[in-house]
Amino acid sequence: MTSNLANSMPFSKMMGVTVTSATPDKITGTLKVREDLCTTGGILHGGAIMAFADALGAIGAFLTLPDGSNGTTTIESKTNFLGPAPIDSVIEAVTKPVKTGSRLSIWQTDIRQASGKQIALVTQTQLVL
Repeated sequence: MTSNLANSMPFSKMMGVTVTSATPDKITGTLKVREDLCTTGGILHGGAIMAFADALGAIGAFLTLPDGSNGTTTIESKTNFLGPAPIDSVIEAVTKPVKTGSRLSIWQTDIRQASGKQIALVTQTQLVL
């Protein structure tokens, strides 16, 4: 089921987001930093970092949807950029729920280089539809 979740989002699939595990309590994934996702200087674009986190948070929100809901959508996202992700590296993310409820869920994603150096911390709010 994990690979089906990643492949169901065309933009995330195009970016190369790989979901390595997905439960209601924790979603993990990786992203290979390709040249077409970078800014000048071979550093991953901030928008790509945010989109990576958004994909994982959306999966978490989907996995925790209340019965009878029609889906979820991001209504707010905040990113703290903490370090670079150089071209040809693989970054890793862990997304966990801060709070889940009947109308909203809040997710936090910690993105790091394989060495453990933190790249970004993203907090997003998902609306239950």
